[in-house]
Amino acid sequence: MKYQAYQAYAGMMAPIRQFAQLAISAISHPAVLACPGMRQLHAAHEVLSSGVLTHARPEFGIDQVSVGAGRGSRPVAVHEEVTNVTPFATLLHFRKEGVEGQPRVLIVAPMSGHFASRLHGMVRAMLAGHDVYVTDWHNARDVPLGAGRFGLDEYIQHLLSFLEAIGPGGHIVAVCQACIGALAATALMAEDSHPAQPRSLTLMAGPIDPRVNPTMLNKLAADTPLEWFEHNLISTVPLGYRGALRRVYPGFLQLATLMSHNVERHIASFNQLYQELLEGDPARAVSIRTFHEQYFAVLDLAAEFYLETVQDVFQAATLPHGKFKWKGRAVRPEAIRHTALLTVEGQRDDVCPAGQTRAAHRLCGAAPHVLRRHFALAGGGHEDVFSGRCWTKRIYPLVRDTIRSSR
Repeated sequence: MKYQAYQAYAGMMAPIRQFAQLAISAISHPAVLACPGMRQLHAAHEVLSSGVLTHARPEFGIDQVSVGAGRGSRPVAVHEEVTNVTPFATLLHFRKEGVEGQPRVLIVAPMSGHFASRLHGMVRAMLAGHDVYVTDWHNARDVPLGAGRFGLDEYIQHLLSFLEAIGPGGHIVAVCQACIGALAATALMAEDSHPAQPRSLTLMAGPIDPRVNPTMLNKLAADTPLEWFEHNLISTVPLGYRGALRRVYPGFLQLATLMSHNVERHIASFNQLYQELLEGDPARAVSIRTFHEQYFAVLDLAAEFYLETVQDVFQAATLPHGKFKWKGRAVRPEAIRHTALLTVEGQRDDVCPAGQTRAAHRLCGAAPHVLRRHFALAGGGHEDVFSGRCWTKRIYPLVRDTIRSSR
């Protein structure tokens, strides 16, 4: 019933969003905006429009990037191409015209209620010097029930298959929740001496060991019976959608949880958008509006994946305990010996606190120290690790150097 109630609410909100967009179009002409009060009205409708939930993946919006440095820099066209596709995900390749020989990198987007295109800034930065692939996860409510289950086993299988499709010599950059699956896939390939095992593994703000500096959400997940999550947070996709009758953890519930954890920050973001639209920096307004567009586009998670993540990652902490399994097979991070490891954390991350990602070094202790590096972003929050100026100016150079030294 939760999903039906939400859909009824969304249906009521749709006309409001449409009205706001029509109003924006009607008063966008400079002559109209010059009239008293019109600029304020225009800004108010922009803010209203940017805060309404959608279930459609926003575009990455990357059709051109600059390749090279200094005077040798040149713009090249970028084309999104499907390399591999399953009912649950697409391996998306950002092919650059006339550019070859760059290191191949798989960016593993988190499956945590948002679409992979939320990482558009990361992808754009990586494209300058890398051949970029992205795990473009599908909205579970759009996956037919006949496609079967999708849990942690299937998630990791996707990463293994995608790495094989990319071929030997690739690299992984994983964000947030994706760090668990990326580390597991790398360990499995290392133990098998698989030719496509990644040469470097970058883990960014991921809960490798959520017992370290646990947040309120970590404690809630660890201390609450799994049955509570299943009975209170899992819904069935209503009829009328391609994934009708599939059990899911709705994206709107995940978004509500995240927003309730940082209410003041989101209110400040809307206020800042209003002020930038009125008299501030137009580029900054576009940046904030793009963030809202990505943040309020939500996707549902398959119930199996969500519940298994709660149980294995947050309640039993099977990975740091050495008990994590893939299809019944033990996952052994200590098998990783030749893959360079970079871990990145924000010192003020309130989603995945400092220490949780760094724990990967303890698990991968068989790899030589020269291949392992950790970076803590002073004063950085969760979003800073993989987006915005902190990512572009401070973290991306570390990722780039790790990949270069591992070729």
